[in-house]
Amino acid sequence: MIKNFFIINFTGKNDSIGLKVDNNFFIKKLQTNIRKNDLLVNSVFDLISEKKVKIDRNFSILVNVGPGSFSGIRISIAAAKGIKIVTGANIYGYKSNDLGDFNLKNIELLIKKNLLQNKLIKPIYLS
Repeated sequence: MIKNFFIINFTGKNDSIGLKVDNNFFIKKLQTNIRKNDLLVNSVFDLISEKKVKIDRNFSILVNVGPGSFSGIRISIAAAKGIKIVTGANIYGYKSNDLGDFNLKNIELLIKKNLLQNKLIKPIYLS
């Protein structure tokens, strides 16, 4: 069961990141009018540093794989894979349609319903 996680929703619509650690959940809405790659990486680093979280093998990273912006999804997956390489965390993908509103209740429902894919993340881009 996934207990502590970092979630990335960066598909170009209501971009947000979230962090759940020890029954505390933090959300950071992202401003999309600046360069996306800098925004996501800096926001992820800032949130993890601010909350003094140690990501390790017991941690999970949930990434929205679409449908959505080609650039946003690629950046999200690259950031998640970078974190995995450094920390050994587990990566899971989820589809935009499966989540609904970006809040802890819906995210936990997504996990409980086993709507996450963990083998190969296959992005779904908008055309």
